[in-house]
Amino acid sequence: MGIKIILLVVFFAVMVGVGVYSRRHVTSVDGFVLGGRSVGPWLTAFAYGTSYFSAVVFVGYAGQFGWKYGIASTWIGIGNAVIGSLLAWVILGRRTKVMTQHLSSKTMPDFFGARYDSKALKITASVIVFVFLIPYTASVYNGLSRLFEMAFHIPYTWCVIAMAVFTALYVILGGYMATAINDFIQGIIMLAGIVAVIAAVLSGQGGFMNAISEMAQIESDVAVTQGQPGAFTSFFGPDPLNLLGVVILTSLGTWGLPQMIGKFYAIKDEKSINTGTVISTLFAIVVSGGCYFLGGFGRLFDSPEIYDETGAVVYDSIIPYMLSALPDILIGIVVVLVLSASMSTLSSLVLTSSSTMTLDLLKDNVLKNMSEKKQIVTMQLLIVFFLVVSVVIALDPPTFIAQLMGISWGALAGAFLAPFLYGLYWKGVTRAGVWAGFIAGIGITVSNMFIGYIESSINAGAAAMAAGLVVVPLVSFLTPKMDKKQVDEIFTCYDEKVTITRKRSLEQN
Repeated sequence: MGIKIILLVVFFAVMVGVGVYSRRHVTSVDGFVLGGRSVGPWLTAFAYGTSYFSAVVFVGYAGQFGWKYGIASTWIGIGNAVIGSLLAWVILGRRTKVMTQHLSSKTMPDFFGARYDSKALKITASVIVFVFLIPYTASVYNGLSRLFEMAFHIPYTWCVIAMAVFTALYVILGGYMATAINDFIQGIIMLAGIVAVIAAVLSGQGGFMNAISEMAQIESDVAVTQGQPGAFTSFFGPDPLNLLGVVILTSLGTWGLPQMIGKFYAIKDEKSINTGTVISTLFAIVVSGGCYFLGGFGRLFDSPEIYDETGAVVYDSIIPYMLSALPDILIGIVVVLVLSASMSTLSSLVLTSSSTMTLDLLKDNVLKNMSEKKQIVTMQLLIVFFLVVSVVIALDPPTFIAQLMGISWGALAGAFLAPFLYGLYWKGVTRAGVWAGFIAGIGITVSNMFIGYIESSINAGAAAMAAGLVVVPLVSFLTPKMDKKQVDEIFTCYDEKVTITRKRSLEQN
């Protein structure tokens, strides 16, 4: 217990220390929200990766999907690395940086307002961000608290409150730069921790080959392959179609999440884009691939402790139970690992939500003539407000982790992915097309919450994204185009001539 407490005290001290160190960047709105748009490749890549993967992935998703799909759940991690990281950086990174800087937009709703010349779109998008980031935040607390209860026997309530307080401290003190530096430190902890945990868990099962052999003996209880032995060690698992839905939501979904896209706004230069692409992808392979690979062995730990009184599996209990037999030092590392993942995601969520509410909703709409200082203070107050609301919800969460996250990701990515992606590449997107995308994404996700015509909230989120990708261009073709001169001016940012060094280009004069 002493080792675990020391690790925690050191961890929290470093986080707050970074917040104090980063205070010099909190002198302007650009500095507080985007680190002055001068964040290097390592900090940006780790900020992207740590915002991507939290306790939701490590505890909720890895436990649930590892149980359902066995070793094949590793495909989710591979999808996260290739689609959610590599392709996101290649397709969105450079264009996002160039166009948002040209439009002077600091948030995703701000981008919609400037790109489509619509204050109504900007305000609507800011409300969507604020409302649907709350369930995501609640799910982050939930996953972490289960590990804390296992390791320290600390009540859930105190876990949630402590995490919120320390996150508020360093985000309010240092803004985006504090979160980026802390994300880098937390990312290193996550990389080392996940490797150590996988090695320890497999060693406890007699090694990798023995664990695979035991998994192969387990008969599938999934409807698609019911009774089939070996399904949990097969290439695509016992239920490939639903597995594909999870891959799409958790990988393609990042392309429409404001807290993820915001990392591209802040990146420094061309070299940072190239380096960040590689680092971010490798980070996702190790962390996400490792989490789902570990979860794939969940059925080897079948025990009465992971079932509720009705006999149903409590997915959020699987990973904590797998880790409960580890030595104290490893449990301490796991707690710090998941704490790192969770606090990095939480800090990104609260900064995104507070900046969106301040810059896109309150400024010029509710509060006129806001000075730079007043904007920063408002964002700091909203960080506290957002954390308090999310804590209240987290103390009595409506459902288990994966559903909470599925609803949040489905609504945000379903509404924003298509309008944002098409807006970067295609001049023909209309305001009506963007409205249609918002309505389709939110409509499918929210209506499914009440009616349940798509059994899984994960698949509903994937359907919302797919619908947006079809609806936005279809409606844009059928509705009046935006002013050509105005759109052409926006896209001139891509044609602006720049001078670069010979090592960056082999082009001859």
